[in-house]
Amino acid sequence: MKFKSRKDILFFSVFYGFISFFIGMFILDITNNGLEKDNGIVYLVILAVLVLLIWMYHGTTYELTENYLKYKSGPISGKIELHKITKIIQQKTLWIGLKPATAKNGLIIMYEKYNKLYISPKTNETFLKQIVKLNNKIEIE
Repeated sequence: MKFKSRKDILFFSVFYGFISFFIGMFILDITNNGLEKDNGIVYLVILAVLVLLIWMYHGTTYELTENYLKYKSGPISGKIELHKITKIIQQKTLWIGLKPATAKNGLIIMYEKYNKLYISPKTNETFLKQIVKLNNKIEIE
């Protein structure tokens, strides 16, 4: 079963803030200096960051299969074996670590001994019901 990522106002603001800032810088530089060859690398880096942000914003998904939780957020992707998941913490935000997510108050997936993954499915409840069906040994906190 596939789940899209929830998008909250903070990520939305940061996303469109960066895009507006980069586009504004580009327009301001062109109007003041014209298109100079020296700025080509700068424009390329800005374009790469914009593409990355758009990819992450629209391409963050999670999938539960019989044996795996698969996640994808732009170039970040991976999978966790369901039997290795020990606990899921609800309504908290992981500020440090692997975060293929686009919203706060998601789910912290604890797996193996010390590993954590933060995700933000569109509805936490639906995701939790589905993952517990696949592995009823997961502790929900």
